[in-house]
Amino acid sequence: MKKFIAILLVLTVAASMAFAGGGKQAASGPKNITIGFAQCKADESDWRMANTRSMLNSFNVPGYRLIMSDSNNDAAKQVADVQGFINMEVDYIVIAAVNMDGWDTVLRNAKNARIPVILVDRNINAAEDLWTCYVGPDFKVEGQKATAWMEKHFGSNPVNIVNIQGQLGSGAQVGRSAALDDGVAKHSNWTLLARQTGNWGTDTAKQIMTSWIQQFGDRINCVYAENDNMADGAIQALKEAGKKVGKADGVAIISFDANRPYLQMTLEGLINCNVECNPLHGPRVKGIIDNLEKGIQPKKIEYIEEEAFFWDTITQAIIDARQY
Repeated sequence: MKKFIAILLVLTVAASMAFAGGGKQAASGPKNITIGFAQCKADESDWRMANTRSMLNSFNVPGYRLIMSDSNNDAAKQVADVQGFINMEVDYIVIAAVNMDGWDTVLRNAKNARIPVILVDRNINAAEDLWTCYVGPDFKVEGQKATAWMEKHFGSNPVNIVNIQGQLGSGAQVGRSAALDDGVAKHSNWTLLARQTGNWGTDTAKQIMTSWIQQFGDRINCVYAENDNMADGAIQALKEAGKKVGKADGVAIISFDANRPYLQMTLEGLINCNVECNPLHGPRVKGIIDNLEKGIQPKKIEYIEEEAFFWDTITQAIIDARQY
């Protein structure tokens, strides 16, 4: 999968070089709508790789030229990448933001250049007049679906939670962590033992979970991991420590994204609750740009519909129908 992404990245870099040297379009060629896509990190997780493929494939059609930059989760680089797109005079800028903050200056530059900015998957903190629209999840609602399952599963029993967070400052981390904070504040029997960022990675999450097992032992009865890859790392650490995982009587595992391999783990009972975060935003963004080209303004905020899947109700048919 990563090899596929690497090949596509080579193609987008090549397109970018050709574009930078040749202006918006070749004098003798057809008009292309040029999109600068500032990705946060193209291959950081199974989810992000599916998201990258969706964007690249959706604009791999006549009449469009997509130039993708990969910030490698460096917020300053991503802002510089967006400024680079402005300097190139692209027609549209699409941003999957590393962090929510730090966008006002560069987005004001985009507005002054009359380049519409579409936020995809990750929301930001910036004045609404600086961006055209947002399409993606409501991350706090995702978290609320998870905490609703926790409330039903644990009832009045003590809940001792460890929270493996996503990259701090990202919209997904902020929303999902906030929902857990609300749940802890609401329930006197819920205790947040520890939280730390796993930066979306399996290996980092495994190391963190191993440390927490050594620190808290059998007190931990719920892991709130903010994506599938980190849930996987936590499960590996728990199993290696001889702990029972998932189902009705093991350490409860909460996850987000609902990629196909992790829905399989949900069916097996290793993940108790997996909240969907759909990565296939490419067709949605293309539809928004197609409408803008026709003079049709999109909704300012377009939240997508997402489901939650549970170990005792999910079926193989649901998994087999998954596109990612």
